[in-house]
Amino acid sequence: MTFIDVTGLKRHFMMGDTLVRALDGVDLSVEEGEFLCLMGPSGSGKSTLLNMLGGLDTPDEGTVIVDGQEISALDANGLAVYRQKKVGFIFQSFNLITSMTAIQNVEFPMIFSGVAPDQRRARAARLLTALGLGDRMDHKPTELSGGQQQRVAIARGLVNQPVIMFCDEPTGNLDSKTGMEILDMLAGLNQNGQTLVVVTHDPRVADYATRTVQMLDGLIVSDNGNGHKQ
Repeated sequence: MTFIDVTGLKRHFMMGDTLVRALDGVDLSVEEGEFLCLMGPSGSGKSTLLNMLGGLDTPDEGTVIVDGQEISALDANGLAVYRQKKVGFIFQSFNLITSMTAIQNVEFPMIFSGVAPDQRRARAARLLTALGLGDRMDHKPTELSGGQQQRVAIARGLVNQPVIMFCDEPTGNLDSKTGMEILDMLAGLNQNGQTLVVVTHDPRVADYATRTVQMLDGLIVSDNGNGHKQ
């Protein structure tokens, strides 16, 4: 079933005296359970599109419907609830809170969801253990490798059991071997039914995705449903 439905999406902004057409009329549908890879050069619009889908920005024109909800019509409070209830994010820069331990970072989103403290701790510990960090839960981000920090970020993104995960350059700050480990992990999540939308410059991601969309100058220029290649 169609899980994301984007129609006529436009996002323009001024950079000095220049009008930048970050998105210039994008139509896109994503099925539940897909692993969608968004590729294109810098400035092609892929991160802007991801921000629209994730409720981090709003369009100038067009509609974005996710899981039956028109998020492009939501106000700031509605978007905050959408992000809290339905969305998980993974970023290139990890975005971990440096003063918190790994388990505290993973627990943090659940505070705003009203999960009881003992349940927060148990759920965070289960996820970190499943991601191979059972012995690193009390370490702060500065005491972890890049790959370990990204695993913490993945656990944090999953902890509220989102219906969709948005990933912005999840391998961008990692060496080749660690990047492959993270891709294996994301592919495993997808095989268990997690819907993923991944923005990347990394051509290896396309080998794991079920579908690859290429963007250029704010438009989709190719759309290849390529099936799993692992």
